[in-house]
Amino acid sequence: MCGIFAYYGPQNTAPHIAIEGLKSLEYRGYDSWGLAYQTPSEIVIHKDIGKIGDLNIKDLNLGESNIAFAHSRWATHGGVTKANAHPHFSENKEIVIIHNGIFENYLEVKKELQAKGHKFVSQTDSEVIAHLIEEKCRRHPFEDSVRLAIKQIEGRYAILVMKKGEDKLIAARKGSPIIIGVGKDKGEYFIASDIPAFLQHTKNVIYLDDGQITVIANKTIKFFDAITNEEIKKRIIPIELDIVSSEKGDFPHFMIKEIMEQKDTLNRAINQDPAKIESLARAIEGAFGTYFIGCGTAAKVAMVGQYLFAQISKKHINFAFGSEFSNYQDFLTSKSLLVAISQSGETADTLEAIEIAKKHKVKIASIVNVEGSSIARASDIVIPIKAGQEKAVASTKGTTSQIAILMLLAYSCDGGIEKGKQLLIRTASEINDMLNPRYEDHIMKIAKKIQHVESMYIIGRGINYPIALEAAIKLQEVSYIHAEGFAGGELKHGPLALISKNTPVIALVANDNCKKEILSNVQEVKARGAYIIGIAPENHESFDYWIRVPDVEAASAIVNIIPVQILAYQLAVLRKNDPDKPRNLAKSVTVK
Repeated sequence: MCGIFAYYGPQNTAPHIAIEGLKSLEYRGYDSWGLAYQTPSEIVIHKDIGKIGDLNIKDLNLGESNIAFAHSRWATHGGVTKANAHPHFSENKEIVIIHNGIFENYLEVKKELQAKGHKFVSQTDSEVIAHLIEEKCRRHPFEDSVRLAIKQIEGRYAILVMKKGEDKLIAARKGSPIIIGVGKDKGEYFIASDIPAFLQHTKNVIYLDDGQITVIANKTIKFFDAITNEEIKKRIIPIELDIVSSEKGDFPHFMIKEIMEQKDTLNRAINQDPAKIESLARAIEGAFGTYFIGCGTAAKVAMVGQYLFAQISKKHINFAFGSEFSNYQDFLTSKSLLVAISQSGETADTLEAIEIAKKHKVKIASIVNVEGSSIARASDIVIPIKAGQEKAVASTKGTTSQIAILMLLAYSCDGGIEKGKQLLIRTASEINDMLNPRYEDHIMKIAKKIQHVESMYIIGRGINYPIALEAAIKLQEVSYIHAEGFAGGELKHGPLALISKNTPVIALVANDNCKKEILSNVQEVKARGAYIIGIAPENHESFDYWIRVPDVEAASAIVNIIPVQILAYQLAVLRKNDPDKPRNLAKSVTVK
């Protein structure tokens, strides 16, 4: 969730480079920011609450330095205050750190340090790390002190450390991402929590893996095992990300840009190496118990997968939220298969589920957007969705691309991957026709009508039940309207009590075996006074407002979510919310 950016190299403008790099990570979500850099006599820190994008760098009066790091914080331990913002000093002001993750046993360590006279100025778990390293430095060299300190940390972390008077930058990770960019100049390195942060500088990267430390000093970089201190050789990997595609262009926000890109991203998802799809399909067929997991939107996609496999290939798939997967571990064997779904590939709860599965020798597969991510590197089989960078917190193009991959897998397990591919090609073509200014204007009319409502509901059946849940997430995330999704058949078991005159209810309808039942549910809520917004291939007399979608059979899960994505975006804009960076949320959830 937090953003990390660091520079070490021959340029003496490191503070400016770090600030600009941090600005490029704003999409990750944060509430405060900070910068630290070395001078010949001291370590200088600047930090504040609020948005760094509003900052005029000239106001900081930055000095020259060849080493600097910056951090954007999303509050976990301690409130949103300047004191709690990173970086954090040790008590003697010689050690400074930035930290992404959660130091689970920090209170225990903090008490030990307080007993030795340490005084803390923040409420964070992160500050304890700086003090712990300072304590180790009383008896050990700097590098050894960092290694000894992180041995005491329980939990996930990405940590960067500097020490006054030492021309070194040390980084360590466990569960939270750290990627090193290798600059064009000799001895030039960039460190970030996400590759696009340094794309304008380099496309050559080195991935720091869990349990590893990197030390940059004397224009060289070395890697070590955090436990044994054994040196590790790493290779430089060229990447293909395009910096132009990661910018907004002529669009006012990333969210609407990414919604509109779905006519292209779906085709990219379809044009996979068929051998990869077949490999995972065969693994699903041969597994004794297959589990689809994800968190947030990816979890709703995993639920869609359950329905797709039941409907298309007549196979039973188990579903679990990544955060709940530990409750299923007693069912795992070496014959089980875990399929992790994640846009970022860095979701902490999903990574923890993978760790649990690996302890039971479960085979791991993943469907991810970031091929070099932690989840991808922990997997035996990786299917990339090829959606391109997704910067808006609310996932849109990533969602539909993930569903497309699951459809290909389901058809492959039915012996007909080509049939699935042709359906998805037709769907992409229909979406291309659908996403036009007239369609947006049509949805804007309903957005203006309901922009001031306090609550709204979405109903669906079959494959469109998890899409109803995902639709609710989209509306919650960016419009801040209370939205809930329900299975149509469950309305009479409680939710009907929430319906009053003019309550907006979105009905997701497809030309499938659930059509009659969902239209009957529409009549139920309409009879209680609901205002019905029908998303369907055909109009119906029960709809007060109709948003047309193409009739694409099993791919209705893809086309039915797109109008809700547009509606959520338009509601956010009408309500003067930032659709790209919704309050209290982050793009990459790297803490539990």
